Amino acid sequence: MNNIFNDPKTLIYAILGGLLPAIAWLWFWLKEEDGDDNEPTGLIIMSFILGGTMVLLAIFLEKYSLNFITDKTWQIIAWAGIEEILKLLGVALILFGSGMADRPIDYPMYFIAVALGFAALENIFFLINPLQVSGAVVGLITGNLRFLGSTLLHAIASSMIGSALGLAFYLRNYRMTYLFIGIICAVTLHSIFNFFIMEGSGENFLSVFGFLWVVAIINILIFEKLRRMSPQTAAH
Repeated sequence: MNNIFNDPKTLIYAILGGLLPAIAWLWFWLKEEDGDDNEPTGLIIMSFILGGTMVLLAIFLEKYSLNFITDKTWQIIAWAGIEEILKLLGVALILFGSGMADRPIDYPMYFIAVALGFAALENIFFLINPLQVSGAVVGLITGNLRFLGSTLLHAIASSMIGSALGLAFYLRNYRMTYLFIGIICAVTLHSIFNFFIMEGSGENFLSVFGFLWVVAIINILIFEKLRRMSPQTAAH
């Protein structure tokens, strides 16, 4: 990243390469919500920005974890856990005490907004070096378009936690159990993606990306269930 600010074209390409896929995915997932009662645009933007800031904390924690986690596999799992917990923290900061999550479908929407903000900044950092070394066209295809898979990964993994909370919307005694299950699923998916991309040098990208889409379709089906869960049936 040396002299990156002396090369504004590279910086612009990296920013666009990180932001545009994330914004496109955000639009896609928000369309899965009930159009009659969407979340406030300002709050979604705030969630997106907050997700981006979590990347800086993730970088610090992941580097710090290297001091006591030496096994490569456990490093991958630990980093996935750090990122999913930080995105969870971002959602908590947005929603805590706000009363904005008043429907089951609301939870995955905020998780996805935070996750895509996280993915955007992470991908900007990822793209800067390939673009500096190889130029725009070659840089954007370096690593088998890993950054596109990463963007979808972050959205799906975090939506698992949000969907778990949504499914537990009326099950107050079981919310922590559902939350724990959602975190485990998110970290597992995230770890699998990182393992195949990092250890396989991107050669397994297409199969991993296909698997992500299978999970995405499952998420869409869960969203449909969350939409149909009527607030009027809430248990007290």
